[in-house]
Amino acid sequence: MHSLAAAGSSASDGFWTYLVIFALVMLGWAGIPGIGATVLGAATVAASQGRLDLVTVLVVAIIAVEVGGMAGYSVGIRWGRALLSRPGPLLERRQRVLSAGEAMYVKWGRLAVFFTPCLISGIAKMKYSQFVVWNFLAGAVYVISVGFSVYGAGKIATGHHDPVSVSSLIVGVAVGVAAFLLGRRYYRRRKARRAFS
Repeated sequence: MHSLAAAGSSASDGFWTYLVIFALVMLGWAGIPGIGATVLGAATVAASQGRLDLVTVLVVAIIAVEVGGMAGYSVGIRWGRALLSRPGPLLERRQRVLSAGEAMYVKWGRLAVFFTPCLISGIAKMKYSQFVVWNFLAGAVYVISVGFSVYGAGKIATGHHDPVSVSSLIVGVAVGVAAFLLGRRYYRRRKARRAFS
């Protein structure tokens, strides 16, 4: 009886933990700097120590970045330019972010979703249907790359030099490198097309 109650309590605690991870990663991807990366890193370290389930953490985080991205895009397309140009604290910095983001969209096109806040995607008036797909790709690459790398590093740091730990680290780094190489190839093709147009 006690074991059933403990299992129920553990499942309930797990649900709330994953809900908090979802909410904080979503807020980070929507535009609050630093919070998403910190929470994802902490959650995957906890998974490496057996306190959370890695697959659940990654799935929750991928859904969170998609939802957060769509929220950030919606704010950007409606009020983004006004928010970043509004007089007040850090106005100069906000205007630099706006200028740099718009320049990145001119240079990189849809690939800029990987490097700019979702707010900028809305300000740049990227097509919503394209943004949904590219934001999902950017979020999935980010979560899988960071998640597996941190999980593997966390395992290895605590003395688990087994094949799963090493493989996780390798997969995480490989996903990041592959995304970089594919992005560079996309950019070169885009640049070549623009040169001939």
